[in-house]
Amino acid sequence: MLEISNINAYHGRVQALWDVSLRIEEAEIIALVGANGAGKTTLLNTISGLLRPASGRIRFLGERIDGLTPHAIAELGIAHIPEGRRLFPIMSVRENLEMGAYPNEAWKKKEKTLEHVFAVFPQLKERAGQLARTLSGGEQQMLAMGRGMMSRPKLCMIDEPSSGLAPKLVLEVFKVVKSLREQGITVLLIEQNVQHTLQIADRAYVLENGRIVSEGKSSELLKDDHIKKAYLGL
Repeated sequence: MLEISNINAYHGRVQALWDVSLRIEEAEIIALVGANGAGKTTLLNTISGLLRPASGRIRFLGERIDGLTPHAIAELGIAHIPEGRRLFPIMSVRENLEMGAYPNEAWKKKEKTLEHVFAVFPQLKERAGQLARTLSGGEQQMLAMGRGMMSRPKLCMIDEPSSGLAPKLVLEVFKVVKSLREQGITVLLIEQNVQHTLQIADRAYVLENGRIVSEGKSSELLKDDHIKKAYLGL
Protein backbone atom coordinates (compact mmCIF):
# COMPACT_ATOMS: atom_id res chain seq x y z
CA MET A 1 0.00 0.00 0.00
CA LEU A 2 2.74 2.47 1.00
CA GLU A 3 6.36 2.27 -0.10
CA ILE A 4 8.99 4.74 1.09
CA SER A 5 12.37 4.59 -0.61
CA ASN A 6 15.54 6.36 0.60
CA ILE A 7 13.85 9.46 1.96
CA ASN A 8 16.07 12.30 3.15
CA ALA A 9 14.41 15.27 4.82
CA TYR A 10 15.55 18.48 6.48
CA HIS A 11 14.31 21.06 8.95
CA GLY A 12 16.02 24.11 7.56
CA ARG A 13 19.68 23.15 7.25
CA VAL A 14 19.44 20.31 9.76
CA GLN A 15 18.95 16.84 8.30
CA ALA A 16 16.21 14.93 10.15
CA LEU A 17 15.81 11.75 8.05
CA TRP A 18 18.60 9.76 6.45
CA ASP A 19 17.79 7.30 3.64
CA VAL A 20 14.63 6.05 5.36
CA SER A 21 12.89 3.15 3.62
CA LEU A 22 9.85 1.17 4.73
CA ARG A 23 6.81 -0.56 3.32
CA ILE A 24 3.28 -1.09 4.56
CA GLU A 25 0.94 -3.74 3.25
CA GLU A 26 -2.83 -3.40 3.21
CA ALA A 27 -4.62 -4.17 6.50
CA GLU A 28 -1.47 -4.08 8.60
CA ILE A 29 -0.76 -2.19 11.80
CA ILE A 30 2.81 -0.93 11.52
CA ALA A 31 4.55 0.60 14.52
CA LEU A 32 7.26 3.24 14.25
CA VAL A 33 9.35 3.05 17.41
CA GLY A 34 11.98 5.52 18.59
CA ALA A 35 12.95 8.04 21.23
CA ASN A 36 11.77 11.65 21.17
CA GLY A 37 13.62 13.51 18.44
CA ALA A 38 14.34 10.38 16.42
CA GLY A 39 12.42 11.69 13.40
CA LYS A 40 9.13 9.82 13.72
CA THR A 41 6.85 12.84 13.45
CA THR A 42 9.03 14.23 10.66
CA LEU A 43 8.43 11.03 8.69
CA LEU A 44 4.65 11.30 9.07
CA ASN A 45 4.77 14.96 8.05
CA THR A 46 6.78 13.98 4.98
CA ILE A 47 4.30 11.26 3.99
CA SER A 48 1.33 13.61 4.36
CA GLY A 49 2.99 16.37 2.35
CA LEU A 50 3.50 18.86 5.18
CA LEU A 51 7.25 18.54 4.62
CA ARG A 52 8.86 18.00 1.23
CA PRO A 53 11.68 15.43 1.13
CA ALA A 54 15.02 16.52 -0.25
CA SER A 55 15.35 13.20 -2.07
CA GLY A 56 13.78 9.76 -2.27
CA ARG A 57 10.35 8.48 -3.31
CA ILE A 58 7.01 7.82 -1.63
CA ARG A 59 4.42 5.69 -3.40
CA PHE A 60 0.85 5.11 -2.23
CA LEU A 61 -1.22 2.47 -4.02
CA GLY A 62 1.34 2.56 -6.82
CA GLU A 63 1.18 6.32 -7.31
CA ARG A 64 4.06 8.60 -6.46
CA ILE A 65 2.92 11.20 -3.89
CA ASP A 66 6.08 12.92 -2.64
CA GLY A 67 5.43 15.91 -4.90
CA LEU A 68 1.75 16.32 -4.06
CA THR A 69 0.10 18.87 -1.79
CA PRO A 70 -1.29 17.76 1.60
CA HIS A 71 -4.91 18.11 0.46
CA ALA A 72 -4.23 16.01 -2.65
CA ILE A 73 -2.66 13.31 -0.50
CA ALA A 74 -5.69 13.38 1.81
CA GLU A 75 -7.96 12.93 -1.21
CA LEU A 76 -6.07 9.73 -2.08
CA GLY A 77 -7.01 8.21 1.27
CA ILE A 78 -4.30 9.05 3.81
CA ALA A 79 -5.45 10.47 7.14
CA HIS A 80 -2.95 12.06 9.53
CA ILE A 81 -3.95 12.28 13.19
CA PRO A 82 -1.22 14.53 14.59
CA GLU A 83 0.48 14.61 17.93
CA GLY A 84 -1.26 17.04 20.27
CA ARG A 85 -4.65 16.46 18.58
CA ARG A 86 -4.71 19.87 16.83
CA LEU A 87 -8.46 20.35 17.23
CA PHE A 88 -10.41 23.48 16.35
CA PRO A 89 -11.01 24.62 19.96
CA ILE A 90 -13.90 27.05 19.45
CA MET A 91 -15.79 24.77 17.09
CA SER A 92 -18.21 22.13 18.31
CA VAL A 93 -17.51 18.41 18.41
CA ARG A 94 -19.73 17.85 15.39
CA GLU A 95 -18.10 20.69 13.46
CA ASN A 96 -14.65 19.26 14.17
CA LEU A 97 -15.79 15.87 12.91
CA GLU A 98 -17.28 17.37 9.77
CA MET A 99 -13.97 19.12 9.06
CA GLY A 100 -12.44 15.65 8.83
CA ALA A 101 -14.71 14.78 5.90
CA TYR A 102 -12.62 16.93 3.57
CA PRO A 103 -12.20 14.50 0.63
CA ASN A 104 -15.08 14.71 -1.85
CA GLU A 105 -16.18 11.11 -1.43
CA ALA A 106 -16.03 11.39 2.34
CA TRP A 107 -18.19 14.53 2.30
CA LYS A 108 -20.87 12.75 0.31
CA LYS A 109 -21.07 10.04 2.95
CA LYS A 110 -20.39 12.17 6.02
CA GLU A 111 -23.71 11.47 7.77
CA LYS A 112 -23.25 7.71 7.51
CA THR A 113 -19.64 8.00 8.70
CA LEU A 114 -20.71 10.28 11.53
CA GLU A 115 -23.12 7.62 12.77
CA HIS A 116 -20.26 5.12 12.76
CA VAL A 117 -17.93 7.47 14.66
CA PHE A 118 -20.65 8.09 17.26
CA ALA A 119 -21.08 4.32 17.62
CA VAL A 120 -17.34 3.93 18.28
CA PHE A 121 -17.20 7.00 20.57
CA PRO A 122 -20.63 7.40 22.21
CA GLN A 123 -19.22 10.18 24.44
CA LEU A 124 -18.78 12.33 21.35
CA LYS A 125 -22.42 11.90 20.43
CA GLU A 126 -23.42 13.10 23.89
CA ARG A 127 -21.20 16.16 23.45
CA ALA A 128 -21.87 16.86 19.77
CA GLY A 129 -22.79 20.49 20.40
CA GLN A 130 -20.07 21.14 22.97
CA LEU A 131 -16.96 23.20 22.14
CA ALA A 132 -13.87 21.06 21.58
CA ARG A 133 -11.81 23.07 24.07
CA THR A 134 -14.17 22.09 26.90
CA LEU A 135 -13.59 18.35 26.49
CA SER A 136 -11.35 16.29 28.74
CA GLY A 137 -7.99 15.10 27.43
CA GLY A 138 -9.37 11.65 26.70
CA GLU A 139 -12.40 13.04 24.92
CA GLN A 140 -10.20 15.32 22.85
CA GLN A 141 -8.15 12.33 21.73
CA MET A 142 -11.35 10.50 20.80
CA LEU A 143 -12.37 13.55 18.78
CA ALA A 144 -9.03 13.68 16.99
CA MET A 145 -9.30 10.00 16.06
CA GLY A 146 -12.94 10.40 15.07
CA ARG A 147 -12.05 13.34 12.83
CA GLY A 148 -9.47 11.16 11.11
CA MET A 149 -12.05 8.42 10.59
CA MET A 150 -14.41 10.93 8.98
CA SER A 151 -12.16 11.12 5.91
CA ARG A 152 -12.87 7.41 5.29
CA PRO A 153 -9.14 6.73 4.93
CA LYS A 154 -7.38 3.74 3.46
CA LEU A 155 -4.29 4.49 5.57
CA CYS A 156 -4.47 6.17 8.97
CA MET A 157 -1.28 7.62 10.47
CA ILE A 158 -1.59 8.21 14.22
CA ASP A 159 1.01 10.16 16.20
CA GLU A 160 1.23 9.58 19.98
CA PRO A 161 -2.49 8.93 20.66
CA SER A 162 -2.03 8.03 24.33
CA SER A 163 0.07 11.05 25.27
CA GLY A 164 -1.11 12.56 28.56
CA LEU A 165 -3.93 10.07 29.08
CA ALA A 166 -4.75 8.04 32.19
CA PRO A 167 -3.83 4.31 31.97
CA LYS A 168 -7.46 3.23 31.60
CA LEU A 169 -7.96 5.57 28.66
CA VAL A 170 -4.71 4.38 27.08
CA LEU A 171 -6.14 0.87 26.84
CA GLU A 172 -9.28 2.27 25.20
CA VAL A 173 -7.17 4.08 22.61
CA PHE A 174 -5.36 0.87 21.70
CA LYS A 175 -8.70 -0.92 21.33
CA VAL A 176 -9.78 1.73 18.84
CA VAL A 177 -6.53 1.37 16.89
CA LYS A 178 -7.11 -2.37 16.62
CA SER A 179 -10.70 -1.76 15.54
CA LEU A 180 -9.50 0.39 12.63
CA ARG A 181 -7.81 -2.62 11.09
CA GLU A 182 -10.97 -4.65 11.60
CA GLN A 183 -12.71 -1.97 9.50
CA GLY A 184 -10.17 -2.49 6.71
CA ILE A 185 -8.07 0.58 7.54
CA THR A 186 -4.30 0.21 7.48
CA VAL A 187 -2.51 1.90 10.40
CA LEU A 188 0.91 3.50 10.83
CA LEU A 189 1.30 4.13 14.56
CA ILE A 190 3.77 6.23 16.55
CA GLU A 191 3.46 5.65 20.26
CA GLN A 192 5.78 5.99 23.28
CA ASN A 193 4.03 3.07 24.99
CA VAL A 194 6.21 0.58 23.13
CA GLN A 195 5.04 -2.49 25.05
CA HIS A 196 1.37 -2.05 24.11
CA THR A 197 2.24 -0.88 20.62
CA LEU A 198 4.27 -3.97 19.76
CA GLN A 199 1.55 -6.17 21.21
CA ILE A 200 -1.03 -4.92 18.70
CA ALA A 201 1.22 -4.21 15.69
CA ASP A 202 2.04 -6.73 12.99
CA ARG A 203 5.48 -5.32 12.23
CA ALA A 204 7.62 -2.46 13.47
CA TYR A 205 10.46 -0.22 12.39
CA VAL A 206 12.91 1.28 14.87
CA LEU A 207 14.03 4.81 14.06
CA GLU A 208 17.10 6.24 15.80
CA ASN A 209 18.72 9.58 14.94
CA GLY A 210 16.76 9.77 11.70
CA ARG A 211 17.75 6.31 10.49
CA ILE A 212 15.96 2.96 10.42
CA VAL A 213 18.18 0.72 12.54
CA SER A 214 15.94 -2.33 12.90
CA GLU A 215 12.73 -3.83 11.56
CA GLY A 216 10.77 -7.02 11.88
CA LYS A 217 7.72 -8.74 13.26
CA SER A 218 6.56 -7.13 16.47
CA SER A 219 6.59 -10.46 18.31
CA GLU A 220 10.28 -10.83 17.48
CA LEU A 221 11.19 -7.26 18.40
CA LEU A 222 9.58 -7.73 21.82
CA LYS A 223 12.27 -10.35 22.48
CA ASP A 224 15.13 -8.23 21.10
CA ASP A 225 17.67 -7.30 23.81
CA HIS A 226 18.22 -3.78 22.44
CA ILE A 227 14.47 -3.09 22.33
CA LYS A 228 14.04 -4.43 25.85
CA LYS A 229 16.83 -2.25 27.23
CA ALA A 230 16.20 0.95 25.24
CA TYR A 231 12.39 1.06 25.11
CA LEU A 232 10.89 -1.41 27.57
CA GLY A 233 13.11 -0.77 30.60
CA LEU A 234 13.94 -4.45 30.95
